[in-house]
Amino acid sequence: MIRDTVMVRLSDRSYPITIGAGLFGDSSLPEPYVRGRRCFLVADSSVAPLFSETVRMALLSAGVASVSCFEFPAGEESKTLSTIGDICRAAAQAGLDRRSVMVALGGGVTGDMTGFSAAVYMRGIDFIQIPTTLLAMVDSSVGGKTGVDLPEGKNLVGAFHQPRAVLIDTDFLNTLPDSQFLCGLAEIIKTAAILDAGFFSLLENHVAEIRNRDPQFAAEMIRRCCELKASVVSRDEREGSLRAILNYGHTFGHAIESSFHYRMLHGEAVAIGMRLAADLAVELGIMERSEAARQRALLEAVRLPTTVNCDPDAVYEAMFKDKKALDGVLRFVFTPVTGRAEVRKVEGPTVRALLERCRNA
Repeated sequence: MIRDTVMVRLSDRSYPITIGAGLFGDSSLPEPYVRGRRCFLVADSSVAPLFSETVRMALLSAGVASVSCFEFPAGEESKTLSTIGDICRAAAQAGLDRRSVMVALGGGVTGDMTGFSAAVYMRGIDFIQIPTTLLAMVDSSVGGKTGVDLPEGKNLVGAFHQPRAVLIDTDFLNTLPDSQFLCGLAEIIKTAAILDAGFFSLLENHVAEIRNRDPQFAAEMIRRCCELKASVVSRDEREGSLRAILNYGHTFGHAIESSFHYRMLHGEAVAIGMRLAADLAVELGIMERSEAARQRALLEAVRLPTTVNCDPDAVYEAMFKDKKALDGVLRFVFTPVTGRAEVRKVEGPTVRALLERCRNA
């Protein structure tokens, strides 16, 4: 079995990201984190029927004291404080103590909620990330950001709580719908655009493999994204400065998601957000038009959306609830050149005018 291991280096809280196919046929993989401990497996109603039994059996083979399972309705609508309460109550009823381990099995919603539950249950217990979507594998499972949405905005309540390990079994991608695969591609392109010009060129030169979901190239993309994100998180765990660049496309993207009441997929919104951020950068003289066109071309080549018919007022209002907005001033991540990013403040009227012009462009 071929495996790659990427380390997230955080002193005494460092942890491995293990990447490979068929990982859960090997019970020694989770054993160091779960042996002799009670485990609480969290999955949504889409993932649980597919993978919960496989992971449960792997945990039992690894020598856990017990495994309890919690299933919640799939979808962003479940990402609420109410569900966190349900998870924590079920954990208490299952007898979890401070030595117990929560296990997130699923996409970003599951990982965010399981991590947040682990952060607050008994003031903090261990958890493991087992991502099953491409987006979670390349982004949300790494770095310790956890949380839930409020009616007022996305991810407004949460905590930084690093996992003990991230276990990425690329076989889980075999059942992933194309729409969810595309969501992951948005985060992959984002990572390349802000951090690695060579990686961005590699993606441009392998569009056929990307569109055909070539498993070897998918594993290569996952590994490189994990390396890049681990490097950023290791230098800025709590988004004091550098880590903010990982939000490229997200100021527009989160606001678009919110305006659609989360009926738009996250990756789709981020792709549109990257296009809008690039257009804004060109307008402000930060980025060459050719660079913006290059990003848009790659997004469209892999069949991600770059336009949306939205309510400019609703999107604009939602943007001021973004965590990067400070004292009523909007802050955006821009890529002056491919592979390099920076954060800048932008006047509201400029952004509002762009939304009005671009909604049907």
